[in-house]
Amino acid sequence: MSEEMSIEARNKAGNYFKEGYNCAEAVFLTFRELLAPEMDPAMVRLMTGFGGGVGEAGCMCGALTGSIASLNMIKGRTTNQVPRDEAYQLAKEFSEKFTEKYGVTCCRALNPHPFETREHLTNCLKITGNTSKMLMEFLNEKELIK
Repeated sequence: MSEEMSIEARNKAGNYFKEGYNCAEAVFLTFRELLAPEMDPAMVRLMTGFGGGVGEAGCMCGALTGSIASLNMIKGRTTNQVPRDEAYQLAKEFSEKFTEKYGVTCCRALNPHPFETREHLTNCLKITGNTSKMLMEFLNEKELIK
C-alpha cells in the first residue's frame, strides 16, 4: 500500500463531501468502493444520521463513525454466532488513533463553528479527508487490504 492510495482515499472522501454527502457518508462511500464493491451504494442511507456528530447533536464525529462502519465492512459480524472481538479491537484501536491525532472524538469540540457555515464546512472537509487517509494507513498497517 502506498502513500498514493492514502492520498487517493483522502481526495475521494473530500470529493464526496464537496458533492453534498456528509462526513459519515463520504467516508463510507469511499471505503465501500475499496472494501465491499458488491455492497449496494444505496446502503449509504445507513450513515446519513451520523453526520454532524449524530444529527447535528455534535457528539461523535461522523468521519469517525463512517470509519468504524468501513472497518465493519470487512470485520463486522453477519450472525450472532460469530465472535465480535476482532471488530471491537479494530474499532477501539482506530478510535484511539483518531483521538491521538485530534485530541477528541466529539464533533462540536473538533469543529466549533456553527453547522453549515463556510468555516464549519471547510473544517469538516479537512477532517473527513484526513480521517479517510488515516483509515487507509490503518488498513494497510493491519494488513486488511488485499
